[in-house]
Amino acid sequence: MKLVDASETVAVVVADALDAEAPDRVVAQRVQAEIDRRGAGYPYRRGVLMTDYAWFDTPLFHAAPTIAVGGPGVNGVSARFGQDLPTVWTAEDRSLIQAEYRGAAPRVTLWGMNAAATAEAAEVFIARGWLDEFLDRCWRFRAGTFS
Repeated sequence: MKLVDASETVAVVVADALDAEAPDRVVAQRVQAEIDRRGAGYPYRRGVLMTDYAWFDTPLFHAAPTIAVGGPGVNGVSARFGQDLPTVWTAEDRSLIQAEYRGAAPRVTLWGMNAAATAEAAEVFIARGWLDEFLDRCWRFRAGTFS
């Protein structure tokens, strides 16, 4: 049985070195839960939490919509994306959202100078409707309706 559709399933990526209680992992789980809720039960419209090492080792996810949580100093995917993605929001250069929705696979990084700043970036991404816009770009041409 197919578990992932690279065009609809969103990779939510955290640093490999994080344990289950780490603040960036908790933030990533919040983002994943919001993606799952908006997926409204469609089989592939969901978030999959993974580490940066798993993302790099799984070519299927290189073409999937991806949200990297945590800064480029700890998250290899954030480091890779951060070089190319424009900054779309910042709070005093301590919290950042970088995003590019055009192209085959929308990509986002959510990070900050500390755990609280990373959490702030994620909350802004959700609250201001940017997560909805991201998902709309991923799901708009698919069967069914976006919720």
